[in-house]
This record gives sequence, C-alpha cells and structure tokens, in this order.
Amino acid sequence: MTDSQIDARHFRNVLGHFPTGVTVVTGLDSAGDPHGVTIGSFVSVSLDPPLVGFLPGTSSKSWQAIAESGSFCVNILAAGQDELCWKFAKEPAAGETSKFAGVDWTASETGSPILPGTTGWIDCAVEVVHEAGDHLFVVGRVHGMSHADDVDDAMVFFRGKVASVNMPTA
Repeated sequence: MTDSQIDARHFRNVLGHFPTGVTVVTGLDSAGDPHGVTIGSFVSVSLDPPLVGFLPGTSSKSWQAIAESGSFCVNILAAGQDELCWKFAKEPAAGETSKFAGVDWTASETGSPILPGTTGWIDCAVEVVHEAGDHLFVVGRVHGMSHADDVDDAMVFFRGKVASVNMPTA
C-alpha cells in the first residue's frame, strides 16, 4: 500500500483515539526571547544516556526559534491547564507579540522557561534532529528535571479535545 492510499482525515481520526499526554516545549531564541509550542507527541527515548524526544511540525515557527539556543524544556501539563495548552498551540493572541504575554515563568539551568503549575518539567540540550515526513524528531539529552508531588490529575489529548486522566485517589 502506498502513502497516497491513506486518507489523511481518516488517519488523524483513528490516531485521535490514542490518548496522549500534553506538553509545552519551551526555549529561548538567539536574542534570549522565550518561545513555546504545545506538543502531544512526546516520548522517553533512553535511560542511559537519559534521552527524551518530541515531534514538532517542520513548519513550526516556535520550534525554529527554540532550536536556535540548542536547548529546550518540556513542561508536562496538569489537568485544568487548558488555557496554557491552547495559548501555546496557536499564534499569539490579537495585540500580543508573544505567546508568553501574561505568562509567568522561571528559567531552567539552560535558561529555558519552566511554566508554573505543571506536573513536571524536563530540561534538555538538543542531541539530534531527524526529519520524519512533515515533522521533525527532536531528541534531547536530559540535564535536569523535577515533578510536583501534589498533582492528582494530568492533561491528555483524546479525540481532538483535552481531558484529564482522572486517577482515583488511594
């Protein structure tokens, strides 16, 4: 079967039935300005060395800006952080010049933004980038990370919408 025999809408609908975690990948451009992009395709790659990966679109302006610094931070969104998810999934809102307008953040070791209220963050240096169709597969070497102990619920993307994991409490 060739690629042209797969209907893109059907492909997207079928894969939309696979729930994914939701992250915002952040970083700085060469001028030191913060950028971020919402990413659902994030994965642990290796324990030794510690590597993670994600797949931004090849046309992502946010990733192109972040890539200038050679580092990035993966912010794992908690349930209820819908506003952050959609803010970084789109271009800046009307009248704003940055997706970071009105967003507080702290700098990771590499300088990449750590967003408040996330379930965790992973600070990385770009190890390698591979082309993969209309996306890039970015692999990062982990240099620092942390997680919140008091978070009960994570954000997931399922069938085109954000939802929560709804883990039962013990």
